[in-house]
Formats: sequence, C-alpha cells, structure tokens
Amino acid sequence: MIELHAFDDQRAQSDALAKAVGDALHASLAAQAATAAGGTPNTGTRPAMLAVSGGTSPRPFLQTLSSQSFDWARIAVTLVDDRWVPETDSASNSQLVHDTLLQNAAKNAAFWPLVDTAQDLNAHVAALNADSRFSVVPDVAILGMGEDGHTASIFADAPEWDYAITTAERFVAVHPGSAPHARVSWSLSALKEVKHLFLLIAGPRKMDVLNAAAASLQKNAISQLANDKGVRLDVYWCAN
Repeated sequence: MIELHAFDDQRAQSDALAKAVGDALHASLAAQAATAAGGTPNTGTRPAMLAVSGGTSPRPFLQTLSSQSFDWARIAVTLVDDRWVPETDSASNSQLVHDTLLQNAAKNAAFWPLVDTAQDLNAHVAALNADSRFSVVPDVAILGMGEDGHTASIFADAPEWDYAITTAERFVAVHPGSAPHARVSWSLSALKEVKHLFLLIAGPRKMDVLNAAAASLQKNAISQLANDKGVRLDVYWCAN
C-alpha cells in the first residue's frame, strides 16, 4: 500500500519527513522499553535502527534530521545500501552520512557501516549476514528510487536480481549492469519486513515511474514493494 505525502518545496518535504521519522523512532524506542519492562531478556538494550539512503536527493533531509532532538544515543544509523568503495571516495554513501546526518544532535548516534573494502566483497556480505546487530531489520528505513525503478541497490539488470528479490538473507552483493561500482544492499525480503518504510523522491518523472510501478507488477524493485499487500510505503514527494 502506498500512502502519498506531496509537497511543493523541498524544505517542507524535509521538515515533514524528519518529523515522521522522529515519530517512528520514538514509537520504536517506546515499544522496546515496554517489552523490556515486561521481562523479556535482552530486549530494550538494542538501539533503534535507522537505515538511510545515499545520493543527492536525501542530503537536505539528512541535514534537517541531524538537528532533531531525538534520543540519538539510543539510535544506530546504518545504510539501505552502499557502493563497494572506501569511505574516503566521493561515491561512498557512508561519507555522505558522516557529512550530513552524523552532525549536530545526531553525532551521538552509533554508525553501523555496510562496507569494508579491506575484505573480499562476498566474504564481507556473509559476515554482515552473520552479524548479530543485523539479526533484525531496521525499525525505520528511508529509501530512494532511480528512474529505472531500482531502490536500495536492487537493480533489475544485475546478475543477482533473482537472488536479491527471493533470498531470506538480510544482505546481498550486487553488480549493476547500468551503474558503476559493486554494491552491498539490504535484500527485498528484508525491506518488506521494515515496519516504518519511507520513500523520498522528487520531480514529475519519478512520480510517473512510481505510478507505473504501482499500477502493475514490473521487473523493478519499487514495483515489487508497491505491489506487496503486506507492505506500507509512505512516499514523500516534492513536485520540484
């Protein structure tokens, strides 16, 4: 199910999404505290996990979010996906998050990266899938979307497409045919489990892509999400 939130300018879009994400994080932390109070072992000590996307579109939103007065010390920030490049590379989503989100109030959040180029890609993805921190999916995730309908790094032209949309593993390695760099991405099944799932897009072209993806099942990741009746996708779209 798609819930559309439309805005005329980027500032209003960023402010509204930052509030919605904050409300979702507060709800996640409150639910953990309530469960811990009920006596479930080891619950409530885990931080709320927030997964964000890279690219140019999220930058204003991430900067806005960085100044919000959440209990950032109880929040772990990670990524929806990242390119297999060092953090010092300008293509690194990790670098973007450090430069935009992990500032101001949000500097107190933990950061759980998805990339370590000192390791072999496939070995690293296997290690992520065995990492206890990622034994659950993010509480909140903010997706982006390309004009080809990909979201996270689940590309239809990648040789891993079929695996990425069917595996029960949390993470997959992806080698897009139409985009540079290998990637690490949350799998489609993992994204479908996220309770608070947001999509941040702008412009009429991307709205056309989303509408077509939602109208009938297509071979792209956003269509796979939009046509899953168990998934609620809150779309924050700016006309400009």
